[in-house]
Amino acid sequence: MAIEQTLVLIKPDGVQRGLVGEVIRRFEQRGLKISALKMVQADEETSKKHYTDDISKRRGEHVRKQLIDFFKTGPVVAMVIEGVDAIENVRKLCGATESKAALPGTIRGDFSHVSYSHADEKKIVVKNIIHASSSKEDAKTEISVWFNKEEIHTYKRSDEEHVW
Repeated sequence: MAIEQTLVLIKPDGVQRGLVGEVIRRFEQRGLKISALKMVQADEETSKKHYTDDISKRRGEHVRKQLIDFFKTGPVVAMVIEGVDAIENVRKLCGATESKAALPGTIRGDFSHVSYSHADEKKIVVKNIIHASSSKEDAKTEISVWFNKEEIHTYKRSDEEHVW
């Protein structure tokens, strides 16, 4: 059994659209545990630590700058989610990163639909509601950007005997 922790961020568009409760419900309904939770206004430094130069290599520096600027437009809800194969399971619940490719039933599939090409043409960020760590290494790094160790809690859910 691989109990993992992963970072999830409900981006400013998800917060502004009132989707925080729905997003949390989907993770808890799946049997995943929230080990840390807070709403924060991301500043430039935190946003740059989160969106590293790696995104520049994949999507271009202009996209990184757009994402950093977007994170500063409103509060972000940051969570550490824990569970069996949490990284993979959380990413499945989120759906494909490019909103138009996300299947119905996923968070992005149900609440967003914009393509990379449309965003590039309009020179806007793809508002896809949510971020989830893509690997164990990314999860460890990203969790440390948003949380200190004292903010991450250990407890048992009453239904853990059914899922863990």
